[in-house]
Parts: sequence; C-alpha cells; structure tokens
Amino acid sequence: MSSEAKDKAAALPLLFTELAGWFHLLTAPGDYEEEATEYFGRIEAALGGRPDTLLELGCGGGNNASYMKHWTRATLTDVSLPMLEMSRRINPDCEHFAGDMRSLRLGRVFDAVFLHDAVCYMRSEVDLRRALETMFVHCRPGGVAFVVPDDLTETFRPRTDHGGHDGKTGGPDAGRALRYLEWSWDPDPADTEAITDFAYLLRERDGSVRALKDRHHFGLFPRATWLGLLADVGFDAEPAPSDIGGAPFIARRPR
Repeated sequence: MSSEAKDKAAALPLLFTELAGWFHLLTAPGDYEEEATEYFGRIEAALGGRPDTLLELGCGGGNNASYMKHWTRATLTDVSLPMLEMSRRINPDCEHFAGDMRSLRLGRVFDAVFLHDAVCYMRSEVDLRRALETMFVHCRPGGVAFVVPDDLTETFRPRTDHGGHDGKTGGPDAGRALRYLEWSWDPDPADTEAITDFAYLLRERDGSVRALKDRHHFGLFPRATWLGLLADVGFDAEPAPSDIGGAPFIARRPR
C-alpha cells in the first residue's frame, strides 16, 4: 500500500478501523442477496453476457461479493486492511488487494468493474475523477462498469435509519450484538459534502454494553457532474435507475 493510501486509511471512520470486527453485525451478508442479484443482472445485461471476471473497488466487508462470486471470478479491493479481513472471512475463495481506489493499479483488466457505495467517500471532483479513472483503466475494452452512489445532489434528503443484528449461534460473532441509529444531513447545501452520523450500541459476550458515535463525510454531486466525469475518463455512461436504492450509473468502455 502506498504512503498516500496509508494516510487515507488512517483517517477512516471508526467503522472501518477499530470497529471493523463488528461490521457484519451492522450490515449482515444475508441482507444483500436481492441487491447483489439486481446489480449483477444490470452488469450482465449491459455486457451482453455473464462476465468471467469482476473487480470490486471498495469491497468493504464483502457482502455483495459473497453472492457475486458465485456468478463470476471476483477480485476484491479496499483501502481498509481490517475490512479486507472481514471480507476474507466470508470470501476466502476470492483474491483480495489493499489499495485506495484513487490510485490503485493492478496491471490487469476485467470484464466488469463494480464500485458500490464506497464511492460516496470521494468528497471532491478531483477525488471522484481519480476513482472513476481507476474503474476505466481496469475495465477491458468492451467491458462495463457499474457505480452506485447512495445519492445525487438532486435526490438527497435528510433522513434517519436504524438497525443491527445479533451474532448467530456458532458463528464468529456469537454472543455479541449491535444496534445503530443513522442520521444523514447536509450542513451546507452549497458545497459537495454531506454527513452521516452513527450512534452504535455494542453488546459484548459478557452482556456489557457500550455506546460510540462515528461521523462519516460523504461526497454529493449532481447527475451532470457524474456523467461529465465518466465521459472525461473515457466511458459511455448513462443513469441506471434502481428499485433497490442508490443512484446507479452503467458505464461502457468503448472497444
């Protein structure tokens, strides 16, 4: 991992560093079947067939990949080493690489590149363009990329959410549990950032409970900016509205 990537990783939210071991109690792999199925179907339709290889940038804990790996040969990357360990726990059969999506270069191309909501951590147009360029250089000519920001400037609304899971008996999280409250808001609609604040309640195996808060800073860009940057790096791109949520774009690399 480059020194730049190490600096970026050091600034990550608690969820991706010291709390990474709790990630599958915040958002469980079993919750992702519908999402992974729809997103992979969009990739397959745009490609005109099933991709033999897929690169996921910002794979996090590997939840989507735990399904997609059954349909393609998946290679997974993330800037957070603890999150890669969580992904390896459920995806030991996949290649994993540490790297920042702004600068990662594997020296290989793939039939498809998938970038889920990790792209939301790109908070400037410069960083977003670099991430999209990484998608392009890893996508073979004639291949497709699918990128899924949570929101666009046009679609963002302040909101709250909550959830969490109990560890399954016999699993690595047995005896532990997590509940969270999530609050997304935009303190300055004139800039390109929004904030999501998390409050976590973490129950240990001995029954003790602790509370922590964690702030996540997200980029927020208009649809025109996304389409313009995707075109700048070389893609033919269009919005791909989804009933699952988010604001996806499908991007094709010309042959």
